[in-house]
Amino acid sequence: MSTRQRYRLRNPSTGREVIIEAEPDRIYRDRESGDELQIVGKTLPLAPTASRLPWAVENLRFCPWCDQHAQRDLNDCPTCGRRMGPL
Repeated sequence: MSTRQRYRLRNPSTGREVIIEAEPDRIYRDRESGDELQIVGKTLPLAPTASRLPWAVENLRFCPWCDQHAQRDLNDCPTCGRRMGPL
């Protein structure tokens, strides 16, 4: 289970974005340009979570028991806690 929060960081000069597990008080730099990256926002699901996938349409499925969204890489629904079948 991941305990660190994932953030979306952006290079203001190029607009290039990365998603990494980061600490909000550290300074991160772009590998190519060396510019300082700015934190744009946190990704969902918020830490701590058993899933490594961000909440995007292509990474979600519906729980057959409660019809709520769940990440594709989870075996148990985070809402109702019941086992979901294989994809």
